[in-house]
Amino acid sequence: MDKPPLVTTEILDEYSREMKAELEAILSYWEKNTCDNINGGFVGRIDENNTAYPDAPKGSVLNSRILWAFSSAYALTKKEEHLHLARIAYNYIVTRFIDKDFGGIYWLLDAKGQPLDTKKQIYALAFAIYGCSAYFTASKNEAAKNTAIDLYKTIEQYSFDKTYTGYIDAFTRDWKTLNDLRLSEKDANEKKTMNTHLHVLEAYTALYRIWPDAVLKNKIILLIKNFFDHIINPNTHHLVLFFDEQWNPKSTTISYGHDIEAAWLLLEAAEAIEELSMITIAKDFAVKIATSTLEGLDKDGGLWYEYEPDTNHLIKEKHSWVQAEAMIGFFNAWQLTGNKLYLNKSLKSWKYVEHFIKDHLYGEWYWGRNGNGTIMQQQDKAGIWKCPYHNSRACIEIISRIAVIKTYPLFL
Repeated sequence: MDKPPLVTTEILDEYSREMKAELEAILSYWEKNTCDNINGGFVGRIDENNTAYPDAPKGSVLNSRILWAFSSAYALTKKEEHLHLARIAYNYIVTRFIDKDFGGIYWLLDAKGQPLDTKKQIYALAFAIYGCSAYFTASKNEAAKNTAIDLYKTIEQYSFDKTYTGYIDAFTRDWKTLNDLRLSEKDANEKKTMNTHLHVLEAYTALYRIWPDAVLKNKIILLIKNFFDHIINPNTHHLVLFFDEQWNPKSTTISYGHDIEAAWLLLEAAEAIEELSMITIAKDFAVKIATSTLEGLDKDGGLWYEYEPDTNHLIKEKHSWVQAEAMIGFFNAWQLTGNKLYLNKSLKSWKYVEHFIKDHLYGEWYWGRNGNGTIMQQQDKAGIWKCPYHNSRACIEIISRIAVIKTYPLFL
């Protein structure tokens, strides 16, 4: 990152202190509330009232994100309990979620750890790579690195589009064509999605850090080009969410959380592979995307969920993960420009979380708030999608970035 200009060091010190405390609070919640001492692994669901559902299905994304969170936290905190939880998550993945007959990761298990939904969602494989790569960094367990490499090769074997590039979203258990490729009911049923490509890029970047393979590097370069050439709208600098096989856009919906998340993940990928020309372009896009995202901010600092430009309809929900990504994305834009507007937006995002998203009674973060300020009901505190990933990563990123900034002589 370029050196940012001088700012009040007390602001950064306080931000870092608060992030360290919040990271510990998040991980402590998961340690105390989610371990499944009967069936192994982690319980599949806890609702917004902190009621656990021990018979709930267990999602692969949840387990992989738990693995990533505790592994990444251990690299920062060196607390043995964090490594212990990461080990539980890793062992559960390799013994339960990996399909030993056809390869890849099951989408969903029942509460006892038996396959429930065996489809192969590339998004899920990507998060398993992401988690296993982080676990190798924390534990130096070679098996974890090999697991990540095997999953990467599986994605390339079955999902990579050799004609148009990019990745097909989903398959049957034995890698046949799947009629319904959607990650969730709200998604469009298209072969290629921004979301899967973003998290394959994220996963491949993490894998490259522990396994700097030349072929993998070329795959990351191609993924970044997919974003530059197809996914980022050159006029609005918002992301296109859905595509057909030939990269024809199939949606106009704006997802503010994905925009600001991609803003910094693209730059992270370009820097990891040390491609200078791509770093320059990614820096430019990081600022332009962050600037476009400003339109989705409410006056209280919260970032709205989605906007439908065709109908001029703003989806007035403030999801927790969106606020977490805003904290990082705006901080990153400040690092690149020195414009304190972005630093202030990052801080304000955190303050919105602290006051309105964090559950001060039971811990962790609520799913989100409605437009009228009420807590979104019948949504998970922990579940298939609600994990200690976006929020713990926001803490880790802010802590790490401030530590780097403080090493500059200008800040001493």
